[in-house]
Amino acid sequence: MIYWLFEHYFTTAGLGIRIGAAGALSFCLVILLGPKVIRFLIRKKIGDRPEFDHADLNEITRHKSATPTMGGLLIVISIFVSLVLFSNLRNMYINSALLALVWLGALGGVDDWLKLRRGVTGGRDGLKSWEKFLFQVGLVVLLSVYVYRWGSASYLSPDFNPAHRFFFPFTDYSVNLPILAYALIMILVTTGSSNAVNLTDGMDGLATGNLVIVTAFFLVISWIVGVVRWAELFNLPFVPFSAEMTVLCSSMLGALLGFLWYNAPPAAVFMGDTGSLPLGGLIGYIAVITRQELLLLLVGGVFVMEVLSVVLQVGYFKLTKGEGIEGKRLFRCAPIHHHFHLGGWPETKVVIRFWVVGVILAVLALATLKLR
Repeated sequence: MIYWLFEHYFTTAGLGIRIGAAGALSFCLVILLGPKVIRFLIRKKIGDRPEFDHADLNEITRHKSATPTMGGLLIVISIFVSLVLFSNLRNMYINSALLALVWLGALGGVDDWLKLRRGVTGGRDGLKSWEKFLFQVGLVVLLSVYVYRWGSASYLSPDFNPAHRFFFPFTDYSVNLPILAYALIMILVTTGSSNAVNLTDGMDGLATGNLVIVTAFFLVISWIVGVVRWAELFNLPFVPFSAEMTVLCSSMLGALLGFLWYNAPPAAVFMGDTGSLPLGGLIGYIAVITRQELLLLLVGGVFVMEVLSVVLQVGYFKLTKGEGIEGKRLFRCAPIHHHFHLGGWPETKVVIRFWVVGVILAVLALATLKLR
């Protein structure tokens, strides 16, 4: 809205101003609304009830049973408001991001609500895994077809659309990408990222802090690939009009920093699936649009590690399980942050060390730009 009022100025010189304004507004909205939302969640008894298949872990997390969840509402609302006010709503990448934000936020909200309602009767199941995956895939298929067909072709070469090519890291080499392959890549990256963040959101500030790191990285990447001379300088594929996604990254960054104020140990509120599913999905979406899908594996290495620990744990358990034989486990508990917690690390030490790993991976990811 504000963009349209001052469109000429913002088009020529105001992207940096909009980036700062979107981030500041998101941060302020979360900080100001946080206490009211937290009190509302407590009053409505929308509290988390940690329940794991591990008696020791249930014991050391018992103190969190009254902590309100669904705090992701704060994040989703603040990002939405910032984008509506400061982004160019005619930009197809922003429109797609808004759809993903609302769609995945609603999906996570329904999942959280079902968990809370069923928790009253002793269960803790929300939506089934296949139900969540079905809705995630449905969204991504819509986005992939839209971007592939209508994605902005480079004005340097009218026949070139970055969505039609797969770019190998550290080289100039790329191959043609049919629509089915592009859709499959976006499904794997976006749903994988969404669920990875969801798995990581198991300790105070763990997912939020690492999302801050990854989001800041993609803010830089979005700006580079959206400006032709910078893309050429770093030998990255130029994606026309993707610089507008810096406003999206900034609004996410502001909301995450504001939420970390309340989510840092000891957490006053958890984001729940309401926040983790849309945030992870947006990170994956940005990685695909900027054509940095493989680089996400490096900068988001903490999330990758969490997913792999679950896959390895489940796989090894099933492999070693036999008739009348209890399956074996690679880790004390998965995801892997619980393994360290059960090993004697205080929760704050696990969280801060995972943040440190996230920063190191982000620095390495930025360093790879020089390899090009």
